[in-house]
Amino acid sequence: MKKILTSFLICVMAFTFLITPTLHIAVAESDVELSSKSGLLMDYSSGEVLFEKDALVHLPVASMVKMMTILIALEEYDMGNVNLDTMISTTENASGMGGSQVFIDPYVEYSFEDLLKSVIMASANDASVALAEYFNGNEKSFVNRMNRRAKELGMNDTNYVNCTGLPAPEQYSCAKDSCLLMREILKHDLYHKYSSIWMDTLTHPSGRETELVNTNKLIRYFQGCDGGKTGSTNEAGCCLTASAKRGDMRLISCVIGAENSKTRFNEASLLLNYGFSNFENKFLINKDVALSVVPVSKGKVEEIELFANESFIAVVKKGNDEKYETILKLPDFVRAPMKEGDKVGSVVVTKDGNVIKEIDVIIRQDVKHNSYFDNLNKIVENW
Repeated sequence: MKKILTSFLICVMAFTFLITPTLHIAVAESDVELSSKSGLLMDYSSGEVLFEKDALVHLPVASMVKMMTILIALEEYDMGNVNLDTMISTTENASGMGGSQVFIDPYVEYSFEDLLKSVIMASANDASVALAEYFNGNEKSFVNRMNRRAKELGMNDTNYVNCTGLPAPEQYSCAKDSCLLMREILKHDLYHKYSSIWMDTLTHPSGRETELVNTNKLIRYFQGCDGGKTGSTNEAGCCLTASAKRGDMRLISCVIGAENSKTRFNEASLLLNYGFSNFENKFLINKDVALSVVPVSKGKVEEIELFANESFIAVVKKGNDEKYETILKLPDFVRAPMKEGDKVGSVVVTKDGNVIKEIDVIIRQDVKHNSYFDNLNKIVENW
């Protein structure tokens, strides 16, 4: 009986090992301690987590909800569906939002740029709802869109109820999802146009002015910080997701549920400082540099360059000899005809022998098939 029980336990352990995914997370053995309920530090380039504390716990995040409102607005702009000077009509509903606001007037028009800037800088609830109503007709429909986009980004521990972050019982997110969202926002150039402005002025259609002050104090006081989103309610405490770049390295930190505003800024800074002091980026694959050149069979060109479809930058702890290797899986030749972007192989990135990334290898030009006369000319040339 004892042998049977032992065998059963071994089988259970083996099965658990097989179904548990390998996590490539450089969780820090550090002196970092957070009083905030939750926190996470992420490398922007690789998405690797460098420190975490209860990073998947569902918590209210207050105005950090607006990060999804911002992202959708940025994506609409990049798709050409809205311009900076597009005029957006406001409603009584939007202008009547409580909490942080820029006091927009109802039944008038504001530019998309002014509303977006008001959300990014001043965390304006009224401007957020105005954008939501413009893009989807009403806030409820826009919130459904927010939740769909969250799932597409792998934000599996987030649920939105409104576009502002005002308290709602079923609304929550987590530190990891907040960093994933900020990572996506940072890909948009338009965001950076406003995220690092400290003070500005919103001029209303009536001529009155509202002063805009960036709620993220780190853009003024922390070296390299150029973006972020604050949040604060009695329910959520004080929250902040912030990003900073020094040299070639960009980091994203998040703290949720700090006891006061000073603590959230201090602890977000603590995480960023820890990351810059202890880690560095290592450029392993550059998509703009050819990996190899291979012959072309039956094509108008004799050989062609092969490129990785995307770059790969690893994050490593300073002083550690973490062994990254790249393995090329390429054909001996390619056969015409082929089109630009066609996959011809792959490049595999390993760390200490474990596969952590596989990237397609492609061609970046069309390769046409030889015609009858091309073949005839070659025969003549080689005669």
